[in-house]
Amino acid sequence: MKKNYIINNKILLIKFIFFIILFFLTTHTSIKAFENKILVKIDNEIITTQDVENEYKYILALNKGFKDIEKKKAYEISKRSVIREKIKEIEILKNFKELKVEEKYLNEVFANLYLNIGIKNKKDFRKYLKNRKVSYKNIKKKIEIEALWNSLIVGKFLSKVKIDEKRLREQIIKDQNKTSNSYLLSEILFKIQSSDELENKYREIKESIDKEGFANAALTHSISSTSNVGGNLGWIDENNIEKKINNEILKLKKNEYTKPIIVPGGFLILKIKDIKQVNKKLTQNINEELKKRISIKKNDQLNQFSIIHFNKIKKDIYINEF
Repeated sequence: MKKNYIINNKILLIKFIFFIILFFLTTHTSIKAFENKILVKIDNEIITTQDVENEYKYILALNKGFKDIEKKKAYEISKRSVIREKIKEIEILKNFKELKVEEKYLNEVFANLYLNIGIKNKKDFRKYLKNRKVSYKNIKKKIEIEALWNSLIVGKFLSKVKIDEKRLREQIIKDQNKTSNSYLLSEILFKIQSSDELENKYREIKESIDKEGFANAALTHSISSTSNVGGNLGWIDENNIEKKINNEILKLKKNEYTKPIIVPGGFLILKIKDIKQVNKKLTQNINEELKKRISIKKNDQLNQFSIIHFNKIKKDIYINEF
């Protein structure tokens, strides 16, 4: 009798332990499912809450001002950024076997990222990311996607790039021994469905700039790849800016921004963060300067083709937000 009692107790204990384990696993699974639910389906790919959270941490790591944006709004910005990247990835994998680029290129882009936020080397950057729970591996994938997207655009549209080398060379010779302005610029590139929306959209962006600052407004409204770094374009010499755009910049003082300028793919707002003067020396190598200007003009046109092509494939792709 005592033996049966002990056996029965053991069976009950085993059942109880099994129940506890089962309860924990079931609860843990349901919690994880709740935390990491599917938000968007793009073709056969999905975007989850975890993907958006990772993107939020990534943007915040590169833009300290991102923390000042209302959490709900920041969440939507992060989700839009992940959607944009996923669309590019899907298109890339139709044209490339895998997401892989040269290590040299990766190191150059990483260097630009950490130098832009005041970090001196890769080791400190890894530590910086770890402290903010940002995956170095995820950033590597982001760089690979952007690099292969650029390769895709070059392959499709390089033949359509038009550059007047003769005019550029004449301009370089004319600029010798002259002083020109160099601008530290930021951009907001936006798109509207019809011209009737322009006034309201511009008013919305202006209110966002006044309330949150230009960099955060770029995060919210810009469709350019520079949006994740607050629209920062770096220093650009006036000789490398299209005449139509330069004419608008000439109207501005430091910390002012343009009205919307029509460009291929949308409307552009530029802000002057700083201005400096650059002296052009007669000893300057004309051929080297020509190569530099051709490269800048080429990149400008390819960026415009990139925006146009992205908008086209976005229209043709299946996107379902839950």
